[in-house]
Amino acid sequence: MNRNSLKISNGWICQLIGNKVSPIFGDIKVEHGKITKIFRRNFSDYVEKRIESGNSDYDACGKLITVPLINFHDHFYSRLAKGLPISKPLDNFQNVLKNLWWDLDKKLTFEMIEASSKVAVVEAIKNGVTYIFDHHSSPEAIDGSLGTIAEVLLDANMRGALCFETTDRNGAILSKKGLEENIAYRNKFSGSNLKSLLGLHASFTLSDDTLMEASELAKEYELGIHIHLCEDLSDRKLSKQYADHFPVKRLIKNNLLNVKSILGHGVFLTEKEYLQISDSGAAIVYNPDSNLNNAVGLPKYTKVPVSIPILIGTDGMHANIAKSMKQYFLLMRNQKQSFDTSFKLFIKSYFDQITFVKRYFEDFPNLEENERADFIIWDYTPPTPLSETNFWSHFIYGAIERNVISVIQDGAFLMKDFKLTTIDENELNKEIFKQGKKLYSLYK
Repeated sequence: MNRNSLKISNGWICQLIGNKVSPIFGDIKVEHGKITKIFRRNFSDYVEKRIESGNSDYDACGKLITVPLINFHDHFYSRLAKGLPISKPLDNFQNVLKNLWWDLDKKLTFEMIEASSKVAVVEAIKNGVTYIFDHHSSPEAIDGSLGTIAEVLLDANMRGALCFETTDRNGAILSKKGLEENIAYRNKFSGSNLKSLLGLHASFTLSDDTLMEASELAKEYELGIHIHLCEDLSDRKLSKQYADHFPVKRLIKNNLLNVKSILGHGVFLTEKEYLQISDSGAAIVYNPDSNLNNAVGLPKYTKVPVSIPILIGTDGMHANIAKSMKQYFLLMRNQKQSFDTSFKLFIKSYFDQITFVKRYFEDFPNLEENERADFIIWDYTPPTPLSETNFWSHFIYGAIERNVISVIQDGAFLMKDFKLTTIDENELNKEIFKQGKKLYSLYK
């Protein structure tokens, strides 16, 4: 198929108009990576077979078309962890870190990082995620690690905002190298498809000196930070013991919160801390599946000021952002919130994500003419009338419960009818397994 010209017919095109989703039925014409024309059709004519797909390249058959999904907190490096023979206890959050993640990340080679990234990219495409904010860690393979991930994203025609997890848990030398890797990547790779953040692990593994140096770099290079914040109560307890201050105060003291900052989890925050985060313009990223898996607890979602942007991530557990969005909705219901409140906060989060991603990628589309042709097609045809007023019911209870069938990025198919178009998945899986086997052998 000619990448420079593409026509998608008979789809429910869900345009973002202000803080509403406005579905129209019709066709999308794409040329040179841009949506050049949207043809409005009558859905009743389609149902009564008065519309033919004609010369279109792809018949959406009445399915839902939306903007792509965004993962605001991922860990590509986690993807080879499945099936590893972990023998040490994982009975609390600190042991999960020490005996799984902080052991695994030190074993990673550049080849393993590349393999992990390829797993993550395949999973992301299959779940309609083409914009990813990744938080990377590989203490024994730092220099050039973000470049390795960047090349995988570019090869797959994806967009990403990357950072390296700076921490003092492995000593001052590696901490400094972590900061340097963030800047080296920023200087070499930042452009239209790749963006930069300053990666920090969490307050309880960061010294005052490192935070001060991070602050200077963030100011010099105009970077937002990407950090785990109060994911577990231990972050508060250990930070207080280690630095005599709780995490949020330490970040504020070092001027590390701004409108481009991403705060992962935010499970245990006080009312005062919420207000301080709100004043900074930083966003909180919820990772509900991870919080449940690690048994750390959950935020009281309705206690969060509406002025704080709420984003959604997976914390490296998987790439299914739609699942995590649905989880967020269901957990609000489980916290005895009404349908009205749960819908309201879900919708707020959806548009918070759109607003925030544009702080990094200004051309993220709204599915309108003359915009980037980035969109996904869900394997969901509305069984009842679809409109602006009932879109969210269709989305939460319909589309999200189905799969993404096709993915178009920059005007080209990354996946078409469930089949990857630019990646030989069978051959790739063989190469990935070779690296996974090497990692596995290090545990025997």
